[in-house]
Amino acid sequence: MIKKFFITALFATAGSLAYGTQQADSLGKIMTLKECMAYAISNSTKMRIQKAAIGDAQIARRDAALALFTPTISGQTYAYYNFGRSIDPQTNTYFNTTSFHNNYGVSVGYDLFDGFQAVNNYKISRTGMQIARSQQDQVEADICLAVMEAYYNVVYYKRLADVYQEQVEAAEQSLLKARRQEELGQKGHADVIQMEADLADRKYDFTNTHNMYLDQKMVLTDLMFWPEDEVLEISTNLEELSTSASQLDDTMLEEKGMDAQSVVDYALTHNPNVKIAQWQEQNARRELNTAKWQLLPSIGIYAGWSTSYYTYQGAETASFGDQFRNNRGEYVEVSLSIPLWDRLSRHSKISKKKHAYQKASAELEQKRRDIESEVRRAIQDRDGSATAYLQAQQKAEVQAEAYELNRKKLEQGLISPLEFQTANNNYLKAQADEMNSLFKYLIKRAVVRYYNGVEYIEQ
Repeated sequence: MIKKFFITALFATAGSLAYGTQQADSLGKIMTLKECMAYAISNSTKMRIQKAAIGDAQIARRDAALALFTPTISGQTYAYYNFGRSIDPQTNTYFNTTSFHNNYGVSVGYDLFDGFQAVNNYKISRTGMQIARSQQDQVEADICLAVMEAYYNVVYYKRLADVYQEQVEAAEQSLLKARRQEELGQKGHADVIQMEADLADRKYDFTNTHNMYLDQKMVLTDLMFWPEDEVLEISTNLEELSTSASQLDDTMLEEKGMDAQSVVDYALTHNPNVKIAQWQEQNARRELNTAKWQLLPSIGIYAGWSTSYYTYQGAETASFGDQFRNNRGEYVEVSLSIPLWDRLSRHSKISKKKHAYQKASAELEQKRRDIESEVRRAIQDRDGSATAYLQAQQKAEVQAEAYELNRKKLEQGLISPLEFQTANNNYLKAQADEMNSLFKYLIKRAVVRYYNGVEYIEQ
């Protein structure tokens, strides 16, 4: 009976944790694993930081596009009184009369060739936008994995604490029965003392496990940024799913048969960390090319329009409108700037950009190596945890049968309470190992699926 309870709870909990559909969109409701992930993503400060980074990248891309495709336009005006000696604009002679001057102008400039700096900056800004989004995806994946691990820990210790609670209640009933049997002379005092010690052990195990449950629940609430004044309730007691143990075994065997190289190849192409390293290498190469092109001359074209108005104290001058029309002038300018000597600053910049590109290339190679190792290790851990879970299942079944036999022997007086306690401890350890190995397998399987393109929150 106890074994049936464990198996039902294990598969119902494990399956529902991964694929639960119970809706809980607000506080005070029971949260599934997927809902905990979604809540953590929507409230995480790390995600807010990444959204701000994406906003900066969008602004940088906009500025780079404007610098590439649009000219610079400026307008200016000024007005001043001259109380000393000045030049008459009409006669080009000096005079000492107080005068008032007012000028207006508009200028437009565009760089025809700047060593492809604007073009490369625009490409860099586009890549920077992709980097920011990939960083956000990576942060989201890290949050989901951390929430998943904490969630499974909470469920594990909650289920284990419930089992120890039942063991405490059963030990209390057994102790009461033993005390009555002692009064009737059917049991010795030593057996009663041993059962009291066994009850104390059960209470200690329950207290210790319950404390671990509270600790892991605090970890989960911290990861989710759950309000401190609200109680977090997660799904631990769920209805049994249709997935049977044999079906789960078939899934494990099918996953073991997957081609590890295909998962590695997919991760090396689509993993956010690899893509970020690739884009950073591209940007480093573009910055190096830009620095090299800066050794060439730059060409720009400029145009402008201006007009002015002036008056003299005690003299008659044309009206503002007439002067505004008559004093206007335009210009068009083409400039060629040739770098001759800048104290080797351009050459130093090229050397630094070359080193930056070499560094980015090495980091990309290292990141690919790290990801490949992580994927192969994740597959190995998944297969190992699958095997461990199947063995834990078998051990739990054997220990459950042994527990039932020893319980009957204890009732018949064929074994001592100490011997039964040993059998009971083995049984409890087997059940705990079965639950622990199941949750480990679910986490390792989720990691492999993530590397193969399935997001944690979609599993």
